[in-house]
Amino acid sequence: MTTDPFEKTLLKGLAENDRRATETIYKDNYPMVQSLIINNNGSVDDARDIFQEAMLVLYEKAKSEKFELSCQIKTYLYSVSRRLWLKRLQQLQKYSSEVEGFAEVVPVEDELELHEMKNMEFQVMEKAMMGLGEPCRSLLEAYYLQKRSMIEIAGNFGYTNADNAKNQKYKCLTRLKKLFFAQYKNQVI
Repeated sequence: MTTDPFEKTLLKGLAENDRRATETIYKDNYPMVQSLIINNNGSVDDARDIFQEAMLVLYEKAKSEKFELSCQIKTYLYSVSRRLWLKRLQQLQKYSSEVEGFAEVVPVEDELELHEMKNMEFQVMEKAMMGLGEPCRSLLEAYYLQKRSMIEIAGNFGYTNADNAKNQKYKCLTRLKKLFFAQYKNQVI
């Protein structure tokens, strides 16, 4: 199942006919599907129709208790929309040589594997960050996530100067890499 709590909430909301959840899914994903359809012999109206059908598929799946989404909502909607559009093109006998190469241009299965791999790597990184401990975790978050300067970090963490803070950041980063790769190796094997 998708591990993103926000996406879980959106799916639950969709299944319960929550208007806000439906609007959020629509707003976040429709432009991507519209681009897919328009770039492959379709119109804005075609994109609306295909996206609506893909949303119905997701809605029906979300209502099912057995459904477990193993990718992001956008990946799922993209894949369903792509398949629906290819089917529609075949039905309309618009299936030209340009569109035949479409499968090679947009390899959804590869993209899905890539997304799943990235999600797994993010989970391993999150686990490594949790295992890192303080003050390393806070120092790395301040630098990489909050984009604070070394001078600011030195002041906040009580280092005598920016160079000392930089040395500590390097040591913390080295420890994080060791934790990450040890856990990553165990995850992949």
